[in-house]
Amino acid sequence: MIFNSIQYLIFLPTVFLLYWFVFNKTIRLQNFLLLVVSYIFYGWWDWRFLSLIIFSSIIDFYCGIFIEKANQKKDKKRWLTLSMLINLGFLGVFKYFNFFSNSLKEGLFSLGYQIDTLTLDIVLPVGISFYTFQTMSYTIDVYREQLKPTKDPIAFFSFVSFFPQLVAGPIERATNLLPQFYTKRTFDLEKAKDGLRQILWGLFKKIVIADNCAVIVNEVFDNYTDFNSSTLFIGALFFAFQIYGDFSGYSDIAIGTARLFGFNLMQNFAFPYFSRDIAEFWRKWHISLTTWFRDYVYIPLGGSRGGVWMKVRNTFIIFIVSGFWHGANWTFIIWGVLNALYFLPLLLLNKNRVNTNAIASNSIFVKPKEFIKIILTFFITLIAWIFFRAPNVHSAFSYIKNMISSSIFSVPEVSLKPLVFIIVLIIVEWFQRNNKHGLYMDELKMNKFSRWLIYYILIIFIFWFGAEKQEFIYFQF
Repeated sequence: MIFNSIQYLIFLPTVFLLYWFVFNKTIRLQNFLLLVVSYIFYGWWDWRFLSLIIFSSIIDFYCGIFIEKANQKKDKKRWLTLSMLINLGFLGVFKYFNFFSNSLKEGLFSLGYQIDTLTLDIVLPVGISFYTFQTMSYTIDVYREQLKPTKDPIAFFSFVSFFPQLVAGPIERATNLLPQFYTKRTFDLEKAKDGLRQILWGLFKKIVIADNCAVIVNEVFDNYTDFNSSTLFIGALFFAFQIYGDFSGYSDIAIGTARLFGFNLMQNFAFPYFSRDIAEFWRKWHISLTTWFRDYVYIPLGGSRGGVWMKVRNTFIIFIVSGFWHGANWTFIIWGVLNALYFLPLLLLNKNRVNTNAIASNSIFVKPKEFIKIILTFFITLIAWIFFRAPNVHSAFSYIKNMISSSIFSVPEVSLKPLVFIIVLIIVEWFQRNNKHGLYMDELKMNKFSRWLIYYILIIFIFWFGAEKQEFIYFQF
């Protein structure tokens, strides 16, 4: 089931009414309802996928209990290792087995050896990378004694499968989300209204921005050898906004939906395309994943505390692992390496924490120097996105090579209609850059007529200018 579907339009209000008016007697009843509807939501794609998420939940539920009960550190570590091996084992088989198998075959072929390798004819379970990392955060935090293990299986299973953020995040920490399943939830009208606004803004970004850009992006990337440089640049530009509108739009819908049920999820995007350097960009893009890697990989490796070699090593590890998390393809690994190369000079010169303040906090307009930094950061990000979108490494390099030519000044050979929507997005998010999302409103400062006028305009945009429905990009991860 996807957010921008008729099924979800029926599903969400039905669950909302049951949650607040039928199952509102106890927290346990509400959690039980969330568990059932989350499994229905997830099983809508393929009911067979449910076996994996249920098994993973069982393993981590008991591993958390056994970690706490173990008296010796080595025994605690054994239970943690078991949890991680099973979770990463599922991820490795379903997502990476064929990649390693084919890479071995191609590597040996390049050395003059020809072998047949085993590949698995299996479907990648939707959202497996997201809920796997979410459950691993639980056992790791229990092992670190940052969280007491839960004895309530309904609360824990609901935490793992919570439908708003199950398929594409945010990747919630157990320390943040799990305790909310123990706390009595009362309906908060203001929180619900803000949640609905965030859902509306997420739908606008997905249906109007991302899906319209996707039509052009698919055409350009599938036939890049037939287009001039300016068209290739437009294709890359539109993909940058497609993936932002698609993924941050999903996060907005997920966070807004959770607020309808009394839950607070972490902010996953903080207007990243207004970043002045690549370090600031990665503090604002897919925040739940970047902080996950920071806390569970980068810092345990030593972070930035060691010498130059350790800093360089850890930077490349974190970005390469992040790239590999996104997909079993060399394009994602190169995307990660490229971002590491962007980030490294800032780290080595101790400038990676320079731009932590709000941009143009006391002005509508940005300073010329900062504007240039934003444009340069966006451009190098755009180049990296080409590797993210291209089907293989050869296509990515060929795309960039063909994009850099004198025909960059020619008239693009595709429709530029999405540019209008992108400009609307940029203007709205620039004025909202210090808020949690693009449609945040203070009802005390904005009259009712203005608010409803904005709602109707966005709804008209969604229904009038919405392109052919496209699946969310991050479902494949």
